[in-house]
Amino acid sequence: MTGLFDRLKDEDSEGSEMVEERPSYEEPETTESLSDNEQSPSVNDVQESVEQTSSRSDIGISSLMDKRAKLEEAIDYVGMMISNLKEKRTGLEKEIEEESVDIKNLKEKLVKVNEYIDEETRGIQNLTNKRSSVEREADEVSTLITSLRDKLGGIDRIIDDEGSRIKSFKESRTKSSNI
Repeated sequence: MTGLFDRLKDEDSEGSEMVEERPSYEEPETTESLSDNEQSPSVNDVQESVEQTSSRSDIGISSLMDKRAKLEEAIDYVGMMISNLKEKRTGLEKEIEEESVDIKNLKEKLVKVNEYIDEETRGIQNLTNKRSSVEREADEVSTLITSLRDKLGGIDRIIDDEGSRIKSFKESRTKSSNI
């Protein structure tokens, strides 16, 4: 009997036309060849089965059953595809989340680097201001030194002049005392 369904499946896969098949009759096995637990099918059981199969073939039920089985397989395949897509989507979501965390960490590091650069820029500006202030003070000191040098130069000249006068006065006095 299984040969009947196999032939229907083969014919259905080759084309979609309905074919009426005649049931093949098999000789029932004798009760001697069956084990104690098995019972031989009665002629009525075999005849009912053949009639059901024959009537199913006549109206195309077996073809519909085959199509239903194929549809179930297709649904299972689509379900498997959906499951695979869900797994891929979940994997992508996980990868995106990991990348998001990495990017946030990088952003935080860049913000810290930017803060460091701003702090260093302010520090350099402060140093520039201090240097300018020191340069102004150095210029003032230089001006004071120049002024004091000029004053000391003036005092030195005065001292030299006074020394010359005193020397000439002494010389004139020694000459007058020698006379």
